[in-house]
Amino acid sequence: MTAPESRNINSDNANNALPDFLKAGTSSRFLGRSKRFWAMAGATSLVVLLAVAFSGGGKGQAGQYLTEEAATGNLVVSISASGTLAPTRSVDVGSELSGTLEAVLANENDKVTKGQIVARLDTAKLRDAVAKSQAALDAAAATVAQTEATLGEARANLDRLRHVAELSGGKVPSKTELDSAEAVWRRAVANLASARASVSQAKATLQTDQTNIEKAVIRSPINGVVLTRKVEPGQTVAAQMTTPVLFTIAEDLTKMELQVKVDEADVSNVQLGQPASFAVSAWPGRSFPATIQRVGLGSTTTDNVVTYKTVLTVTNDDLALRPGMTATARIITAKRDDVLLVPNAALRFSPPNGPEAGPQGGIISRLMPRPPMPKKQAPKAQADNKQIWVLRDGQPVPVPVQTGASNGRQTEITGGALKAGMAVIVDYQEKAK
Repeated sequence: MTAPESRNINSDNANNALPDFLKAGTSSRFLGRSKRFWAMAGATSLVVLLAVAFSGGGKGQAGQYLTEEAATGNLVVSISASGTLAPTRSVDVGSELSGTLEAVLANENDKVTKGQIVARLDTAKLRDAVAKSQAALDAAAATVAQTEATLGEARANLDRLRHVAELSGGKVPSKTELDSAEAVWRRAVANLASARASVSQAKATLQTDQTNIEKAVIRSPINGVVLTRKVEPGQTVAAQMTTPVLFTIAEDLTKMELQVKVDEADVSNVQLGQPASFAVSAWPGRSFPATIQRVGLGSTTTDNVVTYKTVLTVTNDDLALRPGMTATARIITAKRDDVLLVPNAALRFSPPNGPEAGPQGGIISRLMPRPPMPKKQAPKAQADNKQIWVLRDGQPVPVPVQTGASNGRQTEITGGALKAGMAVIVDYQEKAK
């Protein structure tokens, strides 16, 4: 009975007798196996997470491409400009004379003919001036008659003295008397010429006064319509440095012009003869046709905006349009029929992750390291060459194209591999998370 107990005691003593570094080795082996287990578990979780991330979490692509079909149609390119309507020809009727308006015979909107009396000044003072000029003319004519008589007398006296000298052989009269008589005759000739000039001057003054009486009657210079009347009977008109305007008369309102301001960015596309249309607030929903008549070379700068005056001819047979109306014109600068068109958004689109976007290869191949990709040199594109992305097998594919005119929404395709009916990509829409 004593032997077994001694063995147990010896075993316990043996274990207790082990060195401390052996006890520590036994514990470190257990801990090492635990660390390797957790390291392998962590690596497995990382591989699973990467696989889920590269595969999109098992949900496919992160978004979708929005497309529209390239189609054949008509393209109209136009620009917009605003301005005002005006008659093709208007005349400001005024008065060259100062005075009081005795009568005003035309009102606004009245139709007048060329030569028709529209106003008349008081002519009392003008008639007095005519009478005075007539009296001055009569006095000048009397002076002419008087100088003619004096000239006749001087001529007769000179002839008599010359005859006496001839009979006396030059003894009488003396040379002094003969020279004096000749001088008197010459003065009489000069006085007659001066009197006749005074007559001409008096006639001119009389004619001027008579013309003023005619100008006191104000007549319409053209056939047209009175647009504005700025005077009333009894009003005093003072014609001093400038001619006062009494009426404004438009020649023909059935033909008008629209004066618009074209921006400097659009003026190069505006040419003579181009068709246009415009609208006015007075007739909502109605479009009026017009044609480009003149494009101004001089510019106008307003608030740092440079514009050019452009004139459009307008037909106004029904007189629906009136001078001064504000109009917004649409000028057609280009028109294309039966051409291939794409939305402008397709020309601006670029895949969100570049041309290589989209899932490629498996999970393992993505995890494996790859050699560096060689750099590709992009081909030199021409100025009018662009590219459009089309959707093939769910992937964006670039298609080089050549573009033409554009109206801001659609662009003409003049060359390239794009065909009608192809689905061009206009946008990329991410899926909601």
